[in-house]
Amino acid sequence: MALLDWNASLSVEVPEMDAEHKKLVGLVNELNDAMKSGKAKDEMDKVFGELARYTQTHFASEERWMQKVGYLHLDKQKREHQELLKQVTAFKADYDAGKAMISVKLMGFLRDWVRNHIQKSDKDYGVWAKQNAGV
Repeated sequence: MALLDWNASLSVEVPEMDAEHKKLVGLVNELNDAMKSGKAKDEMDKVFGELARYTQTHFASEERWMQKVGYLHLDKQKREHQELLKQVTAFKADYDAGKAMISVKLMGFLRDWVRNHIQKSDKDYGVWAKQNAGV
């Protein structure tokens, strides 16, 4: 069973953004599956690295889209993105240094953050973009 299921509640009704969110959800699930099945460390490293890199890429895409249409809450989104990246980067550094393990607690944090951010901040953007930018 997936840690985080993609469903209509996660759609922001902006196709490009939904496609990236689906990939992000897939990577969170892949990391969770690797953890639960006791995959080798090199496999965990690969998946966690891909998730960390893709998160940066995705946030940069979101911010470009929002800037392009003049989204009023872009600064708030950037702050949220920076905070998550700071947390993920710090955890990844600890993991790489052998000071932390991928755990149920980390996976719960990632699941909740992805779900809550999409369902609130990104959905707000989706509504705004449809009303104000014809997206």
